[in-house]
Amino acid sequence: MTGQRRRGFIKDNALSLAFLLLLLLSLVGQAFSGVAEYNDQARTAGLQEISIWRYVTSARFAVDTAENWQSEYLQFAVFIFLTIWLVQRGSSESKKPGEEGRETDKKQLLGRSVREDSPPWARAGGWRTTVYSHSLLITMTTIFLLSWTAQALAGRVAHNEERMRDLLEPLTLAQYIGAPDYWSRTFQNWQSEMLAIASMAIFSIYLRERGSPESKPVGMPHEETSADA
Repeated sequence: MTGQRRRGFIKDNALSLAFLLLLLLSLVGQAFSGVAEYNDQARTAGLQEISIWRYVTSARFAVDTAENWQSEYLQFAVFIFLTIWLVQRGSSESKKPGEEGRETDKKQLLGRSVREDSPPWARAGGWRTTVYSHSLLITMTTIFLLSWTAQALAGRVAHNEERMRDLLEPLTLAQYIGAPDYWSRTFQNWQSEMLAIASMAIFSIYLRERGSPESKPVGMPHEETSADA
């Protein structure tokens, strides 16, 4: 029975588990390749090499990780918000044209339309239902802001380490946030995320992947939005 429950858990959560495993493998790959690059630069500059543990606890590793995370969660937050109000006819990433906005309580299973098996805060009413109604956007935005803050803090330390090797004065946090290095890193990530969202919204109008929930049915006309099905 325990084995059956375990297999059921893995099967029911296979997508999340697969991506978490890929995340772990990516972080390991980032750590080993990053420390190799760092030590290669250190040998060239005649500096001391470091261990992988020291590298993964360094500001350099932290800023590289944080700047990617903040851009990803910015992508999620922007996409979640804009798809409330904006539509793209024919895209599997869009609501049906004419359904822009927050939608009715009936469609959202709130108020008189709430179900007995709805989440507790959806059934509670008042401020709890209001908060829960926006909990996804709140969470994504919060993670974005936290990771962006982490990028600024770790980025300043990493940037100042390089400046000190060049015998330059370290920057304050305010100075670093206003520096080209900070915004160059930030905008490089933001533009790639916005490109990815736009590409997915447009490509899903005309292209298909049979069996994927991110695609319309193969035989659906281009001009029909997936919500029309």
